[in-house]
Amino acid sequence: MINGRPNIKLNTYFFGYHSTNLTLHMNQALEPFFNQSIDCLCIADYTGYFVEINPAFQQLLGYSEEELKSRPISEFIFDEDREETATNRKKLLNNVPLVHFENRYVCKSGELVWLHWTSIPLPEKSLVYAIAKDVTYTKKLQQERKTHMTQLSKTNKQLRQLTYSTSHDLRSPLNNLMALVNIIDMNKIDHAETKEILGLIKLSATGLNDTLNDYLDTFKSNDVGMTISQSLHIGEVLKQVQRSISRLIAHSGASFNVDFSTFDTISFNKTCLESLFLNLITNSIKYAKPEVPPQISIKTAIKNGKKTLSFTDNGRGIDMEKVGHLIFKLNERFHNEKDSKGVGLYLVHQMITDHGASIEVDSEVDRGTTFTITFKSS
Repeated sequence: MINGRPNIKLNTYFFGYHSTNLTLHMNQALEPFFNQSIDCLCIADYTGYFVEINPAFQQLLGYSEEELKSRPISEFIFDEDREETATNRKKLLNNVPLVHFENRYVCKSGELVWLHWTSIPLPEKSLVYAIAKDVTYTKKLQQERKTHMTQLSKTNKQLRQLTYSTSHDLRSPLNNLMALVNIIDMNKIDHAETKEILGLIKLSATGLNDTLNDYLDTFKSNDVGMTISQSLHIGEVLKQVQRSISRLIAHSGASFNVDFSTFDTISFNKTCLESLFLNLITNSIKYAKPEVPPQISIKTAIKNGKKTLSFTDNGRGIDMEKVGHLIFKLNERFHNEKDSKGVGLYLVHQMITDHGASIEVDSEVDRGTTFTITFKSS
């Protein structure tokens, strides 16, 4: 017995190697091929031990020839790769050559190396001849590429979300500006230069509105949320949004019932909370019932130990049975408004879920809509 293995006398040739008592002697012509190859060459027996290992293999792993031959090959293989390696080894023992197989070996220093194997069994001699290429560098490049691609994808999604939010959120104050321009009675202005300036302002506002709409049409495929949170006073954020669209609110006759007595602060991204209020308020105004001023109720509460924010209006509502499953989808519109882009609720849902929160909708046609946001536990 040698190292727990039977002492089998073999006579076999592999590329001119002659073996006796598992010790291989190479003829002069092929000795440089084995000893000087930069690839890892080895011969193993069917009991799972190395019979011969070339210098390149020894140098790569950092073990001596004696150390490599004295232990089962499986002990040099990385733990996570042993099961898959054993499965492929069984195929080899059933006379099935192994090609394009990769696994990790643990060097004497503890470093992991990736090896790409081509192995051929010789059943009549109970030996396996194998060549392995060190592909560790390639694997590292692949991992770095994967990391860079993930970061690039994340950055790209953030830029798209910023474009979405900026383009969409600017439409409301822009509409406010256009409303102000449109109520000016040009017939009451006698000064020609003033008329010209007002005309240019109206033209510029209209052009900017068209440009923003084009942006929204262009960026409808990807998104990501802005997830940097801070402690926010909900009432202050709401007032800031109301000021930005004050003319639109006044023109619509909208009234607000606000109650933040349960809690008035929340950890959230400020830009996202502003965008959330802006989208929900402008939607309530846009989809108000004809000749019925919007009534908007915004309240905080604690439900099942979690903070919630409810937003209710008395507008046209939505048929949840028909389109409830589409309510947060991109480019879905539920009313025949010419300036509706099907983006607002999509953005609201994305911003909320990106922060680990959730949103539910309760709505009936002609009976208004309630959005309930449940924040993640802090």
